[in-house]
Amino acid sequence: MCGIVAYVGHREACPIIIKGLKRLEYRGYDSAGVALMNGDLRVFKKKGKVSDLEEFLSDKDIHGNIGMGHTRWATHGEPNDRNAHPHYSSSGNIAIIHNGIIENYAALKTLLQEKGHTFKSDTDSEVFINLIEDIRVNNNCSMPEAVRLAMHEVVGAYAIVVLSKENQNELIAARKGSPLVVGVGKGEYFLASDATPIIEYTNDVIYVNDYELVVIKDGELEIRTKEDVKQTPYVQRLEMELESIEKGGYEHFMLKEIYEQPRSILDSMRGRLVAESNHLMMSGVREYENKLANAQRIIIVACGTSWHAGLVAEYLIEDLARIPVEVEYASEFRYRNPIITENDIVISISQSGETADTLAAIELAKSKGATIFGICNVVGSSIARATDAGAYTHAGPEIGVASTKAFTAQVTVLTLIAMILGSKRGTLETSKLHQLMAELENIPAKVEQALKLNDQIVEISEVFKDVPNFLYLGRGYNFPVALEGALKLKEISYIHAEGYPAAEMKHGPIALIDEQMPVVVIATKDSSYEKIVSNVQEVKARKGKVIAIVTEGDTTIPSMADYVIEIPETSEHLMPLLSVVPLQLLSYHIAVMRGCNVDQPRNLAKSVTVE
Repeated sequence: MCGIVAYVGHREACPIIIKGLKRLEYRGYDSAGVALMNGDLRVFKKKGKVSDLEEFLSDKDIHGNIGMGHTRWATHGEPNDRNAHPHYSSSGNIAIIHNGIIENYAALKTLLQEKGHTFKSDTDSEVFINLIEDIRVNNNCSMPEAVRLAMHEVVGAYAIVVLSKENQNELIAARKGSPLVVGVGKGEYFLASDATPIIEYTNDVIYVNDYELVVIKDGELEIRTKEDVKQTPYVQRLEMELESIEKGGYEHFMLKEIYEQPRSILDSMRGRLVAESNHLMMSGVREYENKLANAQRIIIVACGTSWHAGLVAEYLIEDLARIPVEVEYASEFRYRNPIITENDIVISISQSGETADTLAAIELAKSKGATIFGICNVVGSSIARATDAGAYTHAGPEIGVASTKAFTAQVTVLTLIAMILGSKRGTLETSKLHQLMAELENIPAKVEQALKLNDQIVEISEVFKDVPNFLYLGRGYNFPVALEGALKLKEISYIHAEGYPAAEMKHGPIALIDEQMPVVVIATKDSSYEKIVSNVQEVKARKGKVIAIVTEGDTTIPSMADYVIEIPETSEHLMPLLSVVPLQLLSYHIAVMRGCNVDQPRNLAKSVTVE
């Protein structure tokens, strides 16, 4: 989950690397460091954020046209200066930056120590660079060859960049399981975990595949496989704009991304849905439409917020298309010996397209012959390349660690898929389909309306910013939203929060309710409205403080609730796209009032690329 960036060319490397690290800081912010080459290989690193490293560098000689940098999310070894990247080899002649995790590092470390190698850190990454050095010396081979041979020895995931004193104009990189992209400029090259540090300089990129080795030397780039087979790089054109990764006047990326949802939802529908002409089509679905429509079972694998989107999809697909759906935590799926057949469809959901657990679940399902359909937000990501078919969400870059617009974009795409399957199978009446299509087109405008509740939500946040616990309740389509609302609050404000199906409150959580317990109830008008009214009455009977999300014009629940947030009316199938918005704003404002860093919450990183 760390972020890596490197540069070689005619410019000063350090300013490019530092700016790139700041753009990658959502991937990790425990410590940061740079390695620069200018007659000597110099490493500077510091515990803390990239700004701490920048201050540390203020009086250092940081000249050089080749270098690399790293911002860390700790796996092996606590966050400190010693464990920060880059890491030298024992001799100090070569250095490495690494995103990933080496699973057999302990055995390799013991072997290398027996050979006389010494270690200054607790990281698995230092084992990797000493392994490379050991191979280089013992085989009397080139640095690229040493890295290639080391790739055969390590078990785990990695994206690495290596610098060596012996070849001061050479950058070496490799990947397996962790993302790595090469930016191709005019007489210069950029390497990074994703495209955000690159787009300021070039729109031409190469997505490095698993088990590939990249060597950039004397202005030339070469890519070879682990088996030493030369590859022809495929250069893609980035569609990302620089302004999409800037704050644009907002205090935080998270707030900007919450307010981008009308556009990101619209972009996720663009070209796929035109209600006026009854146009409903997704190219990724079309190729496998018959197989999807005839599936005996659909398995959805995802993690975190994407798992909540998958729960919404379970309701949608079972309701509209009448196909049985199971929603699995990707992190558990591969370890419980699941029953998968070639007749199954597996839908994998991931914002980044790099989530390690989800990728592992995909590989397991593929080995059993299942058809894999991917939903992700990042073009060229690992999941996009590992699946048989799929759809991009087109949410645009999401920098805030707590996912917001990615969730609603995922739900939008999953809604389109459910409608297509329902239409194909004949389980969704044409009149109902057209009604849903028209209402889905109206959702961006209704989200815009919901965002106008911000000032009211600020006032509610002020009341509850210091409470230790929250309870979130929802029924039907709003149950996954209750889970998502609780997750957002936990992630960024560090307040303990739990989401429950409202009917389950009586089976345990009701014991927690007293006059100190705020209960957020998603109580919009739908098929279970009367039941949720009863749940609100049960909370009030125990003196709980009710914050109710209701449909505009409702009078019943507002007469009982302590605080009421009215959102526009829509079909219950589409309500998660609206009811989640005030919960995002509530968590955001509470976190800001508590002095939390909402874009970089403690212990979290945006893209979980290690298990």
